[in-house]
Amino acid sequence: MERRNFIKSMAIAGATTTTLASCASTPEKKEDNKSDLASGIILHAVYFWLKPGLSDADKADFLNFFEVLKTIPDCRYVTYGTPAPSNPRPVVENSFDYNLIVTVDSMDQLNIYEDHPIHQNAIAEYSKYWDKVMVHDTIIG
Repeated sequence: MERRNFIKSMAIAGATTTTLASCASTPEKKEDNKSDLASGIILHAVYFWLKPGLSDADKADFLNFFEVLKTIPDCRYVTYGTPAPSNPRPVVENSFDYNLIVTVDSMDQLNIYEDHPIHQNAIAEYSKYWDKVMVHDTIIG
């Protein structure tokens, strides 16, 4: 009986040690993870307020704008979304309809992105859907 309890407690101790070690270890960096926000990365955040009264088809077409932007070369990461249902507080501004996040490695790349023909053509094609756009660029420290 004592041997059985000893084996059981050793198995539990081993499993606990393995679990704790895996929780404490730092995850390996994936080489293809281009969304890492390392120091010096530029985060380009763009907020869109759509025109009132757009049809569902218009709103669906507007989303193609973001898909087109994903094709611009040298962007580390491109994603978009809608406001989160944050608790209402005086400091929360979530009146926008969509938010675009683009990360690039440098200000030079951000300038290339902004002037890129794909970007300029997409603005020309899809700007009919928005009333207001606000851009916030951040250098990750």
